[in-house]
Amino acid sequence: MVDGFEFVSVLFIIHIIVILIGVTSLLFISDRLKSFVAITSIVIIGGVTSLIAIKGITTNGLEFSFNGGSFIGNIPFRIDALSAWFMLIINLISVTGVIYGVGYLKAYNAQPSIITFHWVSFILFQSSMLWVCAVQNSIAFLIAWELMSLSSLLLVLFDHTSHKVLKAGLNYMVQMHLSVVFLTLAFIWVYFKTGSFDFTGIGMYFGSNVNIWLFLVFFIGFGFKSGFIGLHTWLPHAHPAAPSHVSGVMSGVIVKMGIYGIFRIITYVKSDYVILGEIVLILSLLTGLFGILNAAVHRDFKRMLAYCTIENVGIIGIGIGLGLIGIGTNNGILYFLGFGGALLHVLNHSLFKSLLFYSAGSVYQQTHTRNMDKLGGLVKVMPQTAIIFLIGAIAIGGIPPFNGFVSEFMIYFALLRGINTAEIGQITLMVLTFAGMGIIGGLSILAFTKTFGAIFLGSARQNLKHEPHEVSALMLVPQYFTIAVMMFVAFMPGFFVRILGIILNGRFVLSSHLENPDYLNYLSLLSRVSFFSLLFLILIVLVFGIRSLVLRKQEQIFSSTWGCAYQAPGPRMQYTGKSFSKTLGKLLNFSLIEKKNYKELKPNEIFPKSRRYSSFYLDIFEQKLIDPFVQQLKQFINLFNFVQNGKTQAYVLYGIVFILVVFLGTLLNFWH
Repeated sequence: MVDGFEFVSVLFIIHIIVILIGVTSLLFISDRLKSFVAITSIVIIGGVTSLIAIKGITTNGLEFSFNGGSFIGNIPFRIDALSAWFMLIINLISVTGVIYGVGYLKAYNAQPSIITFHWVSFILFQSSMLWVCAVQNSIAFLIAWELMSLSSLLLVLFDHTSHKVLKAGLNYMVQMHLSVVFLTLAFIWVYFKTGSFDFTGIGMYFGSNVNIWLFLVFFIGFGFKSGFIGLHTWLPHAHPAAPSHVSGVMSGVIVKMGIYGIFRIITYVKSDYVILGEIVLILSLLTGLFGILNAAVHRDFKRMLAYCTIENVGIIGIGIGLGLIGIGTNNGILYFLGFGGALLHVLNHSLFKSLLFYSAGSVYQQTHTRNMDKLGGLVKVMPQTAIIFLIGAIAIGGIPPFNGFVSEFMIYFALLRGINTAEIGQITLMVLTFAGMGIIGGLSILAFTKTFGAIFLGSARQNLKHEPHEVSALMLVPQYFTIAVMMFVAFMPGFFVRILGIILNGRFVLSSHLENPDYLNYLSLLSRVSFFSLLFLILIVLVFGIRSLVLRKQEQIFSSTWGCAYQAPGPRMQYTGKSFSKTLGKLLNFSLIEKKNYKELKPNEIFPKSRRYSSFYLDIFEQKLIDPFVQQLKQFINLFNFVQNGKTQAYVLYGIVFILVVFLGTLLNFWH
């Protein structure tokens, strides 16, 4: 019988072999088999590495290593319960993404070479994320991190002929390399202080130095990937540019790699918990509010979903901040509910956000527009997609009976416990955070009411070139599977809370014993909420089932709704996404910058002349900070245009000058 270590080693080798076979075969097999190979490779890699992850959860963790040479040294792969949690999420979303993607890309007449390159990048993307969660050598980690960023960049650039896609890809590449710069600085800092590339060196540094400054450098590096406020500007560009299955996987898991990095660094922190928790809490609250405010006003539904990702990163960050404060104040229940709520929301957000991007991709595939103000009435021709989007919208709003409620309930409960036990300064901060989360929840409902209503309800606002219809079963099946997992989380929360207990038990200084009365009371309350939510859902199904049976044999007459006695209603009389959120945009115009290409009607214009107009919202960080900086940088670089003047004589002269400088420097012993 193979022992545990050999078993894991065999699985890891199988995983590498599948990558090599999958990538190689994609280059040579016929075009009709490429999708099959892509799905098979992703599923096998996911299955094999999930077995490793489950082994990491059920034991005290796994460790194996490879020799990285004399400079890098030993490269340890450590898969504890924290790594395993993220690995399982990566595999779950990657599998649904590749199946949906095969159906989604059938509508594109892309060259076979582009499809091949796309699936090769997808396989490397999944594996690189898994390696990020497992490897704990700083140089090897940066290599895996860079491979993850580059492979995801290639996925974003699928439609590389579009100028907007190329611009979004360049923006993404620059910001991901800024992330690498900060992470590299942090790892170099640790190496020069401890002489170790192993992650244990981070713990050695934190054990003998002030923790706050190194932690903040790491936080900025990982924050770029997560999309915290001020570090988020790649998200609203990359998600609309990428194919929808890539958007779903990126929003579902790639932003969570930044969250994983933050959690991993916290496992080594030794002091400054309270101040770090307060910093993370404030920054996360601002992130959540900023994200949902922008989501509420945007009419590009994929850009709107991108800003919702920023909002949910803020919610996850609130849980992280509460967990840090719980450690600093030795408050076990605050620690457990904060970190546990954050980790569970990582899973929940991965599920309902990938679901929303998939259903949004179905709409885009059938209509070829992302502007919700050009759509309407799609529930009549795409009823399954409409129901799927509605379920995702309810879940992301944190409304029972779906899974988003469970994790947000944990974070709300943590805030209440913190308010009851904290000092006056922390009480004030937590009360403001509680109120902020309430505002975030309300605006989330507004944003998705607007989006669902504008896209699926009412009448079509314009005639589309192609008549929309329901998407293929290959695209619907992964969405229904995602809903099934969401319902499992919603109605069996105790199962996941116990897994969170395993992850958090002693992993972050404090222990979390689920036999504690505080935990048992929380589990009992959560179970009751889930039970009554299930009863409510069953009641709804029964009511609609009885109604359909009663009306099945009766004649049904359809007519237009009453329009205030107006006899000729038209599609233009409907609410649009713009009109739905206009009041909010005007109220917060100091942060929601609207770019208008029209003049508004004046109060005295009783019979205004016809006019065409358009408007869109700008990101305040791009408009006020990034764009002015880029313009100044371009002006500075343009000062050196004279160097590249196109004259061969000048280039020869540059070479002569360089040779003379080297010669004189050597002659005068300036360098050796």
